[in-house]
Amino acid sequence: VPWTGQDGKKKEMKTATIVDDMTDTPSDKNRECKAQGIANICTSFIGGMAGCAMIGQSVINVKSGGRGRLSTLTAGVVLLCLIVFLRNWVSQIPMAALVAVMIMVSIGTFSWRSIANLRTHPLSTSVVMLATVAVVVATHNLAFGVLTGVLIASLNFATKVSRFMRVTSVLEGTSRTYTVTGQVFFASADRFTSHFDFREAIENVVIDVSHAHFWDITSVSALDKVVIKFRREGAGVEIRGMNEATRTIVDRFGVHDKPEEVEKLMGGH
Repeated sequence: VPWTGQDGKKKEMKTATIVDDMTDTPSDKNRECKAQGIANICTSFIGGMAGCAMIGQSVINVKSGGRGRLSTLTAGVVLLCLIVFLRNWVSQIPMAALVAVMIMVSIGTFSWRSIANLRTHPLSTSVVMLATVAVVVATHNLAFGVLTGVLIASLNFATKVSRFMRVTSVLEGTSRTYTVTGQVFFASADRFTSHFDFREAIENVVIDVSHAHFWDITSVSALDKVVIKFRREGAGVEIRGMNEATRTIVDRFGVHDKPEEVEKLMGGH
């Protein structure tokens, strides 16, 4: 049941987005979700089956000229009449005829340009699209396909963002200033620590993070290791330019200024 609800909600949101693009009109997605939930709850009390918006039927409706609420109301009323009053006649329709209708709906709603775009779009985007379609076809569940696409897209995004993180350094007498630029998180934490030279004989180290942001515990742990290793080599360490969000997470989870926690951190490695 939870997977069914998630699947229906995703179809509802996807359908609303597609129709918005086709009609150049905005829609209230929260209102759509509330309406779908209330309708499905009411339907269950009379033994009905839960439902959601359908992409194929909606696209065909818009392409046929349906733009307002009257078109959807008419479609719903006609379908209700077919099920309640004409079910004996509807049941006589051959399944092959319904398959033919669905094939024509698929042909009419499929974006044929997307095949040509596989050669021009970034490889990561094409992989996400193909993986999503493959999972949906294999499992017959849109929720699994969307989840697969989101996971792959998230990994691709994290990998790309991590590549923009860089650390530069300037030596001024017995002090070296490291300037960190970009996003420091689980995907870039190792690259962050690899830019520091802990064997260099210097008295002071300044880590300037004015142009950086630390997102998670992994990045804070990497900062702790850098500070602690420099201090063990006898260098003084100063961290400059932390923004409010970075300072909050560092103060909460950082241990480099907590002597009782330093040994626990370094002892685990």
